[in-house]
Amino acid sequence: MIRHQNRFSLLIVLLLLSRLAEATTVIERVHIDGVINPVSTKFILDAVDRAEQSGAEALIIELDTPGGLLESTRTIVQKFLTADVPIVVYVTPDGARAGSAGVFITLAAHIAVMAPSTNIGAAHPVSIGGGGFPGQKSDTSGNSVMTDKVTNDAVALARSIAETRGRNVEWAEKSVRNSDAITALDAVNQDVIDFIAPHIDSLLIMIDGRSVQLKSGAKTIKTSGATIATTEMTWRERLFDRLSDPNIAYIFLMIGIYGVLFEFYSPGAILPGVVGVLGLLLAFFAFQTLPVNVIGILLILAGIVLLVMEIKVISYGLLTITGSGALFMGSLMLFESSLTFIQLSLGVIISTVLATALFVLFALSLGLKAQKNRVKTGAEAMPGMPGVCLEDFVDESLTTETRLASPGYYGMIMANGEYWRAKSTARLAKGAKIKVTHIEGMLLTVEPDADPH
Repeated sequence: MIRHQNRFSLLIVLLLLSRLAEATTVIERVHIDGVINPVSTKFILDAVDRAEQSGAEALIIELDTPGGLLESTRTIVQKFLTADVPIVVYVTPDGARAGSAGVFITLAAHIAVMAPSTNIGAAHPVSIGGGGFPGQKSDTSGNSVMTDKVTNDAVALARSIAETRGRNVEWAEKSVRNSDAITALDAVNQDVIDFIAPHIDSLLIMIDGRSVQLKSGAKTIKTSGATIATTEMTWRERLFDRLSDPNIAYIFLMIGIYGVLFEFYSPGAILPGVVGVLGLLLAFFAFQTLPVNVIGILLILAGIVLLVMEIKVISYGLLTITGSGALFMGSLMLFESSLTFIQLSLGVIISTVLATALFVLFALSLGLKAQKNRVKTGAEAMPGMPGVCLEDFVDESLTTETRLASPGYYGMIMANGEYWRAKSTARLAKGAKIKVTHIEGMLLTVEPDADPH
């Protein structure tokens, strides 16, 4: 009887352990929505490392990208091909795309899945005049030696990935050479992807029991009863990822330039200088992930210098027009890419140029107004100031102690609420209204006020 009880207890323990093992099966999941850049690349690499170290059953990467940087894509592909955890790339939600860099990432996954109404393709690596990966130069004909080298290199990468994962090698090459793009249905029919899954639950059912080849050997994925652990980007990662937006990078560049210039013109203000330096640092960080045209930056700087010179050198609008034109052209040329996600918004450019020009014109108008206005305080404000005699003016040249004084009549007056010693060419009586004509040191020259109001 005791022996049967022990066996029954052991059976219960084994059952509980098996249920516990099932319950602790974890599938890691991350979401990439945007350009493939160094920030999103590090996020993906960290997700792979975390899934390997935690012993996750698989890593699901939900992908929606228009493309990205070639070097970042290579880094991700290399990580996928040597990963010791099954990687599932899921192009989702409906309407999402795996464009340009997304093609290589999807092909490199152990299991490639797309949601309905999604598309994949257009991986041609030309940035100027053609689209694809930014940062690669080509001429207007697209037949330069450099373009051919870059294209052939990308074709070889796509073919090798497709061969390794058993996918359609011919389509992978066409996607690069001809920018071929297909729908999710065409992709599964042409053996570009493995499944079409309308949602994550159906995806888990489809990959359950599927065997993939890892560097450590074959592994069968078990998703039954698995828990999905979703990891989002931290605020710091989201911040740096957003900095890769050309419009945000441009705004930080302009803030940085304005801040530094204001600090130079008003030394000791501190705050503008600090903000300017931070703006430039953030802009330069973003420029590492973007195909920047040096000529564009130089034109922007030249335009701002010309606009600032308008405040110092009156050119009657010539410097303002020239500077605004240089700023506008430099902004248009700032990024070397025809890809829509690597281009500045025309609205942002026009708003920035107009705001800068209007500020310069406003500062210029204030300067002209200040030049026209008479000085209100200080010694320079005394000429023309009305006053009143506090005593009878006398000829002090007749007295011994003022024998060396210049000829004229001297006395005390009240002007601008202050007591002054004054000189006049005419004899003035106490209480007479006068007007200041000149100041020399602390001595005023006055004359009778013909219009005492």
